[in-house]
Amino acid sequence: MTAASTLESVRDVDPAPRTIRVLFQGDWGRGQGLLSSDARVRTLRKVLVTYPDVRHIRPDRVSLEPATERRVLDTVARFLERQQWLVKSVAIE
Repeated sequence: MTAASTLESVRDVDPAPRTIRVLFQGDWGRGQGLLSSDARVRTLRKVLVTYPDVRHIRPDRVSLEPATERRVLDTVARFLERQQWLVKSVAIE
């Protein structure tokens, strides 16, 4: 690994905790959100926990490890945005 690639890797990693906040469609936000017992949401959770940096899932957010690279955050956020039946928008914090 060269010094330039090491520096690039360090730049991609922010020591702050990583969270993806989810805004839901319609009544989904008033319910249990990502912790709903709906079969589709349960399947979605199963997929989310396959990402190695996911720490925990709350009704309105997904928390990832502090060392998670930005591209992983972007990938998870894009995945959630594609769930248009559930998600209105996402925000990376």
